[in-house]
Amino acid sequence: MTYQPRPIDTSTVTLSDEIEHLVERLSQSIHDNWAHRRILEGWRHGPSRDDVLKTHPDLVPYAALPETEKEYDRTTVRETVKGILALGFEIRAKP
Repeated sequence: MTYQPRPIDTSTVTLSDEIEHLVERLSQSIHDNWAHRRILEGWRHGPSRDDVLKTHPDLVPYAALPETEKEYDRTTVRETVKGILALGFEIRAKP
């Protein structure tokens, strides 16, 4: 059997500026959750990823991440949010 990914079609979904702001905030939170878990597991900041020494260069605040790493988090969140909208759900701030 060959695996054939079938993500939700989000090609027609556009995000408002308000939702893009939410994407950025959630991206920061995802990074912080990832970093928190790693630190609890004994990982620390280091110049390169080393699974034996448990060092990782991305164990820094979100603002200090390279833009490529921020975009990885943004893409994950953005596609999740677009998937929610494509499935017919709404995302809106409380009044």
